[in-house]
Amino acid sequence: MTTMTAQPDSAAARKAMIDSQLRTSGINEEFVLSRMITVPRENFLPEDKLALAYIDRAVLLDGGGHLASPLFYGKLLIEADPRDTDDVLIVEGGTGYLAQLVRPLVKSIETVSAADAAAGKLSSGRTFSLVMVDGAIEQLPGALAGSIAEDGRIVTGYVLRQVTRLASGRKVARQVALQPVEDLGIPILADFNKPKSWKF
Repeated sequence: MTTMTAQPDSAAARKAMIDSQLRTSGINEEFVLSRMITVPRENFLPEDKLALAYIDRAVLLDGGGHLASPLFYGKLLIEADPRDTDDVLIVEGGTGYLAQLVRPLVKSIETVSAADAAAGKLSSGRTFSLVMVDGAIEQLPGALAGSIAEDGRIVTGYVLRQVTRLASGRKVARQVALQPVEDLGIPILADFNKPKSWKF
């Protein structure tokens, strides 16, 4: 009985998210709206956070991890433009939500934790046409850049002068440069923080 009454509420909350958070921010791409209305955000949160599933900002989880705002995921998907020919690597934010959004849109998908990605613990020798990062990074480690195929893309949050931005890049001649797209509230993945240096 409880499950039956919860389902319409979830569907209504997702529709409200689409209408009041995504469309009002200029997100109207059908593939984005279709995925975000299909995948229930509450399925990726612990029971004590369920009431926060559709708020317009990130939900931080105990012990690290996050479910970022709907706006971040909507803009991330638009910038990434995932295709059915893409082999995708997702650097997880800790819930699995982004992977579930992307999975039906692409050829293959592999996920890795932020800690493992930052430490270079990636599939040996495998490269991906698209890398998506569920959070904001201060630096792009060499091993993660190396996992991007030539002419492949990366879309991520990026911390620049203490401001988080959506950013994207493409690998050309074995080099990747991240270009900011727009300022956006994005949870920071501390594993990618630059080492602090002392100044005298």
